[in-house]
This record gives sequence, C-alpha cells and structure tokens, in this order.
Amino acid sequence: MPKSNTPSRFSQPSSFFQPFQREWAQMMDQLRGSIPAAAEDDFFTGPIGLPAMDVAETETGLEITAEIPGVAEEDLDVTIQGDVLVLKGEKSAESEDKQKSYHVVERRYGRFSRRIPLGFVPADGATKADFSNGILTIEIARPEGTQPGVQKVAIGKD
Repeated sequence: MPKSNTPSRFSQPSSFFQPFQREWAQMMDQLRGSIPAAAEDDFFTGPIGLPAMDVAETETGLEITAEIPGVAEEDLDVTIQGDVLVLKGEKSAESEDKQKSYHVVERRYGRFSRRIPLGFVPADGATKADFSNGILTIEIARPEGTQPGVQKVAIGKD
C-alpha cells in the first residue's frame, strides 16, 4: 500500500487534542467564574468552600438542609427568586490561643452564595425556615396542581 504524504488528523496528536484542550479550558474558566472568591479556600465543609446541602422531596414539597457552622443567623439571607432558592451568607470567625511561650490569633472571613432550582414557584407564605446549631432547615410547600416526581417521555415517531 503506498504511503500518503498527507498527514492524517490522527498522525499528529496535537491536531486531535487542541480542540479538546480549548473546550476544556473554556469550561474550566466558566466554572471558575461561577465559584465565589470565598470558595477558593477551605472555608466551609464542602470541598470547594460551599456549605454542604441536602435537598429532599417530601409529600408536600421540598425540605432543604444546609450545614453552616460558625455563621450567625443575622448573617444569613434566604430569598426565593421565581423558582430558585438563593442562600447567601457571611462568616467571620476568630480564635485566640494564649500559652506561656506563644500567642496565636486566627481570623477567617468569607461569603458564600448557593442557588437551588426548585422546579416550581412557591406561593407567598408557603416557606418556613429554622436555624439551630449551625443547621438551616427550609421547608417549601409545593403549590396545588403541580406534580412531584419524574415524568416518562415516550421516544418514537409521531
């Protein structure tokens, strides 16, 4: 079989991987832009600095639990914007350790913001929240007429 002088796209690895590397870099830049600056250090319990959260569907709506240790209740801001729950907060912590031979003072400050899509727009007054021992629990009632769960989509011809 005669050998072609025209290189195939697989004969040069760089031509194959360059578009992939470009797309990967763009995706990582977008991801970095969506993470708040306070999330860059190990500020909260999550690996990227955001509070650990659980979202559970109940018979009547949703129950959302967030672990936010060290944040005062007055430093939390919980709002609903359409069908999205927005949780914002600010933490400021200081610890001091005095010993005979040394004195250490550490301060940690930062902000966080989480957006949780609900899948429905709650009615006014259909939400209640409790904050105790660093755990925020939010209960959101689903409006009547909205169906919970998963809907099966048929695949096929019309």
